[in-house]
Amino acid sequence: MVDLNQLKFDEKGLIPAIVVDAITKKVLTLAYMNKESLEISINKGLTCFFSRSRNELWLKGETSGNYQHIVSITADCDNDALVVMVEKDGPACHKGTDSCFENVLWESDKLSEFSLEGLIQLINGRKIDKKEDSYTTYLFEKGLDKILKKVGEESTEVIIAAKADDKKETVYEIADLAYHVMVLMIQMGISLEDIHKELASRHVIDKKVKQEKMTN
Repeated sequence: MVDLNQLKFDEKGLIPAIVVDAITKKVLTLAYMNKESLEISINKGLTCFFSRSRNELWLKGETSGNYQHIVSITADCDNDALVVMVEKDGPACHKGTDSCFENVLWESDKLSEFSLEGLIQLINGRKIDKKEDSYTTYLFEKGLDKILKKVGEESTEVIIAAKADDKKETVYEIADLAYHVMVLMIQMGISLEDIHKELASRHVIDKKVKQEKMTN
């Protein structure tokens, strides 16, 4: 653990804090903290920054309700920058967008960014704006029974591939299953955040069980 006194604040007493969504891993904003705002952040478990333009402390969400609940704060190798992992209650940007980083400057034509969040947004788009010849749209049009049938079929395919000890085929079938489960999630109004929170709650329970076993 890094001691606060080991951190290197600049000549104005500030340190940059890169805020990242703990669920999607998306960069939300770049802000600054001084020692006081960092201490408040740690004590409250909510991000508190120092506004360079207003020359004052500001607790994110205090007026908007878009609080950022801190999961962890990590210093870089030189102790002069921070990464703050958060679970947010609403948009991170004062303009109302999910992230302050929305303006694409350049994209590679050979490499592409992939995330489960991006995939589920694409799947959701196929339900809202139906696209002709889209398999995803076809599933939504057929409804819940068809989607459940596909989830069942893909689950069986995973079992068959794994039983055959075929790693490559098992990976392929798990990817198929994951996709169809995400279609089911959209159909039922379940978000990745819902799943994340459920798994996180089980992690806490599992941790408590391990601690109890160690003390008994």
